Amino acid sequence: MLSSMTGFGRAEASDAEWSWLWEIRSVNARGLELRWRLPAGMEGVEPALREMAAKCIRRGSVQATLTVRTRAGSAAVVNEALLEQLLQIALAAAARVPGAAVPRVELLLGLPGVVSSGRAEGGEIPEDQVADLKAGFAAALDSLLASRRAEGARLGEILKVLIDEIDALRRAAESVARHQPERHRERLVASVSALLAAVPGLPEERIAQEVALLASKSDVREELDRLGSHIDAARSLLAAGGGVGRQLDFLVQEFLRETNTVCSKSASRELTTIGLQLKGVVEQVREQVQNLE
Repeated sequence: MLSSMTGFGRAEASDAEWSWLWEIRSVNARGLELRWRLPAGMEGVEPALREMAAKCIRRGSVQATLTVRTRAGSAAVVNEALLEQLLQIALAAAARVPGAAVPRVELLLGLPGVVSSGRAEGGEIPEDQVADLKAGFAAALDSLLASRRAEGARLGEILKVLIDEIDALRRAAESVARHQPERHRERLVASVSALLAAVPGLPEERIAQEVALLASKSDVREELDRLGSHIDAARSLLAAGGGVGRQLDFLVQEFLRETNTVCSKSASRELTTIGLQLKGVVEQVREQVQNLE
């Protein structure tokens, strides 16, 4: 299945004393970026969680937030040394600002690491609690992946429609381009005839060669054939699913390359119009592909 880089997952876990709330958000990124917001004293769990996330997510900027709440009846421990240090810093800062208010106790107590549950000593988390945290994270991760897959399926349907539109425009361009070399040759011959009439003595054979060369350069059928191959490749990638975002992004660049060449070689208003329509649809494909993993 296709997977988007955008998604959200949420899960809760708890025991008799604590409750955990995991929230995981992901958005677009070139590679895999993992960011964490964990309560003080729980940083040691991060490596295991990072490994879990990296096994199932290839691309995206992912932020995981853990909120821990102490249940009623659980003892709270104040980090006196940290509180004293923060208090002195706050008082010193207030003294330097004329008219500044006295530091508020509730704000100091709300700073990270000042108040913690007395359940774990020294910031250490018992193994059973670590297992609960991992289980909660795994559930939130599953929710995130389901969200990303659902969004990926929606993007896949949009991309299929856009690819079909590109193919229809390519076929229309082929129909118009079939007669372009002849029209271009006729236009050049008329110009050369006028030049020969104005400047007698120019070698007609050399001029004929230049006309043939310019006419061949205006032929866009080769570019349209390559565009058709790229369309087939894009359809195959969409059908295969998985982490094909980078490959599709590369194909979009090839789409643009061939479309730009068609526009630059166009010798008719009709073909130019089709080429501009192609560019517009390809840009829509690029926007959608950048959301895929």
